[in-house]
Amino acid sequence: MTSQKPRPIATYLALSMIPLSGFATDIYLPSLPEMGTALHASSLEVQLTLSIFLISYGVSQLFIGAILDSFGRYKLGVISLILFSFSCIVIATTKNIHLIYLMRAMHGLTVAAIVVAKRAYFVDVYQGSELKSYLSIFTIIWSAGPIIAPFIGGYLQDAFGWNFNFYFLAGMAIILAALEIVFSRETLVNPAEFDLRKILRRYYSMLTTPTFTIGLLMLGFSYSMVMVYNLTGPFIIQHHLNSSAIVAGYCSLILGFAWMLGGFIGKATIQKPLLKKIGLNLTLQALLIAGMIVCMKLGETLYSLVFFAFLVHTCAGYTFNNYFTANLSQFPENAGIASGLVGGVTFIIVSFLSYTVASLIPAKDGLNLSLSYLLLAIFSVLGLYVLYSIGKKKLIGKI
Repeated sequence: MTSQKPRPIATYLALSMIPLSGFATDIYLPSLPEMGTALHASSLEVQLTLSIFLISYGVSQLFIGAILDSFGRYKLGVISLILFSFSCIVIATTKNIHLIYLMRAMHGLTVAAIVVAKRAYFVDVYQGSELKSYLSIFTIIWSAGPIIAPFIGGYLQDAFGWNFNFYFLAGMAIILAALEIVFSRETLVNPAEFDLRKILRRYYSMLTTPTFTIGLLMLGFSYSMVMVYNLTGPFIIQHHLNSSAIVAGYCSLILGFAWMLGGFIGKATIQKPLLKKIGLNLTLQALLIAGMIVCMKLGETLYSLVFFAFLVHTCAGYTFNNYFTANLSQFPENAGIASGLVGGVTFIIVSFLSYTVASLIPAKDGLNLSLSYLLLAIFSVLGLYVLYSIGKKKLIGKI
């Protein structure tokens, strides 16, 4: 059965799946050092499990949107939840790092199908200001993953070991699949023709829209700040500052709240002119990073590290919320493709940029983390400058 009439339980269930990518990314972050020890792998080798997920998640979204627009959201979503659960169990039971790489690639593919389908669900059943409100809420709901997941993961690591993080994800996916079968149904009433030429033309049209493409870059730069911390923070906290996995989990929990706070502020200022508010936000972020560099040189502590990272991540969450809402609402007639491009290109940028920055500026101490933030902030400022200078008459009226 298909229907575009909103169903409260189905809507709540759709919202509950939005943070799944955050859970798949963040729940095992406190376990990265222990995971490397157990698998006899280096820090870069275990960090690669995160980058592979992000690359797979990003690339998958580039084409999964077109498939969802042609063949529907419901069945593919349920199948993806089941496959995701299976791959989690494989990771939890193997000692082969290369098999884990393969399963993390499957994670990216299946999570992409689930999340893009649920984002498209809202475009299917809601319109106007209600739709815009939900799109803004997405980044707030999505931030529940980075908030809750590492907190849970820290305790699972301390009590049972790194592999229980993946048993937890497997159980979560099976429960969601069962609820989806009971309460949800297909919302795509008028499937698009699966014509490769037409699909490619839609992709081309979106990617040649300046506000959309520069918005993708800004999304990638802002979220890379969070991902650089995810890659390096647990090693800094556990190895350099000599704290436990539970402490690392609490720190990730706090920084998850920072991302959510940025989303709330973004939603509250959603009607304000985009360029002006992002310019003010990036200026504030640059000043905070400069203060963090000075503080880390004078004397690094866990509290000073988390304090400055919290403020920097709040600014990053604000930038992400605004550009996510602006980009996803530009092409409501092709919701699946637009959703896939927004998520896909963003996470491809994030995967390559964050891993490159983490490789160039190793997970040594808080000063290196602040320098990583500085590099990404420079990219963000350049992106905003390009958006402003391309042409006021051409762009500002569309923003």
